[in-house]
Amino acid sequence: MTKRFISSVLLFLIAANLSYSQEKYQKPVLEQKGSWSLIMVPDLQNYAKWGRNQPLMDLMTAWIVDNIDSLNIKMVMGVGDLVNNDEKITNDYDGDQTTLSQWQAVSKAFAKLDGKVPYIAATGNHDYSIDREGNRTSHYSEFFTIDRNHLNQKILVQNSRNEQGKPTLENAAYEIKGLNGKDYLFMTVENAPRDTVLTWAKKVAALEQYKNHRVILSTHEYLNTKDVHTNGEITWLYWQPYNINNQIQKSPRIKLPDATNGKGVWEKLVQPSSNIELVLCGHISGEGYRSDINKAGKPVHQVLFDAQSMGGGHLEGNGGDGWLRILEFFPDGKTVKVKTFSPLFGISPTTQKFAWKKDARNELTIKFD
Repeated sequence: MTKRFISSVLLFLIAANLSYSQEKYQKPVLEQKGSWSLIMVPDLQNYAKWGRNQPLMDLMTAWIVDNIDSLNIKMVMGVGDLVNNDEKITNDYDGDQTTLSQWQAVSKAFAKLDGKVPYIAATGNHDYSIDREGNRTSHYSEFFTIDRNHLNQKILVQNSRNEQGKPTLENAAYEIKGLNGKDYLFMTVENAPRDTVLTWAKKVAALEQYKNHRVILSTHEYLNTKDVHTNGEITWLYWQPYNINNQIQKSPRIKLPDATNGKGVWEKLVQPSSNIELVLCGHISGEGYRSDINKAGKPVHQVLFDAQSMGGGHLEGNGGDGWLRILEFFPDGKTVKVKTFSPLFGISPTTQKFAWKKDARNELTIKFD
C-alpha cells in the first residue's frame, strides 16, 4: 500500500467528515451580534381544525418564547387563517373541532406570548363568516383583544374599525422605536381589505410622525407562488344547513362587496406609500417573493409563506410541520436574513436533520434601500 494511496484515503475521510459536520443540525442563532428578529407565523387553520393537531400550535409558540432572548425577538406577525371555519358547530370530513374549539385553541397558543413579546394575529378569509350578500362577521374580536397582552397595548398607536363599525385589532398599527437606530411601524389590514381600511392604512403610513419609520405590513391574500399579486374577484362561501354524506354543503361562491385583491392592495396602499418596505402574506400554500419599487423609489420586499399543505395536506396531515419564518434584521439597518425553521422537527435528534428548509425559496437575504 503506497503512501500516495494512504494519503488519498485520509484526504477522502477528512473531506467526508467535513461534509457530514457541515450538515449537522444547528439550532437557530443570530448570525450577527446586535441583530433583532421578527417571527412570521403562517396560516394555522389545519392545526386548529383537528384536535390531534392543535397541540402543535402550542409547541410553535412555546418555541418562540424559549428563543425571545437568544434571537432577540421583538415582534411576532401572523398572516391570517387562524381557524378553518368561523361558523362550524357540526362535524364533517374537514376537521373534528367546532368553531369555538378552534378559536379557543388558537387563543391558547398565542396566550403563551402574552406578557413576553408583542404580536400581530392577522385575519384571513377562513376567520370570517358571510351572509348571502357577502357581508362579513368574525369571532376574532372575542379572543384577540388589546387587554390580553400588555406588551401589545404599550405599542398600539393606531387602529380602525371592522365591518360592523367596531374598533378591533383586525386593522391596527404598532410602533417600536430605536431598533438598531431605526423606528418601525408594524401594521396589519384585514383579509381582502375594504377601501375604507386601505384609505385608513395609507393615511396612517403618511402621517408626519411616521415619515421616517419603516413600515412592515401583514395581510392575508396578496401574493401567489408564481410571485404575482393575486387578482380577480374576492369570493367566499356560505355554509348551508345540510350535512350530506359527512360533508357540510356550501353555497356557490359569493362575491364580497368592497373587497380588494392583492393587486389592488399594492396599487391602493403599498406602492403609493413611501415607507412601506416589507409585506408579509399567506393564504396560498407555498412560498413566494417579489420586489417592486414604491413611489419614493425604494424597493418593497413582498414575502409569501404558507405551510398549511405541508406535513401531509389538509385532511390527513399534521397541519403544516410546525414551520415558522425567522427574519433576522442585521445591525446595519438594511440587511434581513430570512430563514425557514420547524420547531417540531428541531425538538428531536431523530428529526433535526429536517428542521431547516435551505433552498433558495426558503432561505434568502433581502436589502432595504
